[in-house]
Amino acid sequence: MPPAPRTVRELIEAALDDPDPDGPVRWQVISMLRERGDLECFIEARRLCAADSVAERLLGVDILGMLPAYVDRTLPVLRYLAAGEDDAMVLYSVLIAFGHLADPRSLPSVIDLAGHSDSRVRYGAAYALQHVLGNPPDRAGLDMLRRLTCDSDADVAGWASLGVALATGREV
Repeated sequence: MPPAPRTVRELIEAALDDPDPDGPVRWQVISMLRERGDLECFIEARRLCAADSVAERLLGVDILGMLPAYVDRTLPVLRYLAAGEDDAMVLYSVLIAFGHLADPRSLPSVIDLAGHSDSRVRYGAAYALQHVLGNPPDRAGLDMLRRLTCDSDADVAGWASLGVALATGREV
């Protein structure tokens, strides 16, 4: 007899038990929650985003970024975190989630974080910008992406250069 399906809460606990934010158990759980993609997954992820623990907020953000069916409910949560979060890794994950959701309504938050002092956050912004620029590309967003091509961090500059090329259909 196959094992009983695990509850959303049990899956989240399993992901939180994996201490590595890039760990295989954690991302397998996120993948399972993405496949499930129901309201319970969204509610639990949103709850995690309000937690005191960085690990819980990080997991909540990573789950929300994989639930495109709830983008209208997700964007306010992510924009709230983008405006008030102190942890650079949570901000990075917020930006990656914005990129995965690819909704131009997140552009102001992405632009605001593109000048962050932490290169991980700027890298996340460089990734997100190309996905949230809209069509045609928003001028302010494209200008910010171009500025990031000159970033002091080579990874940020490289990702931004790729983003400009993809957004404009030409090389930088």
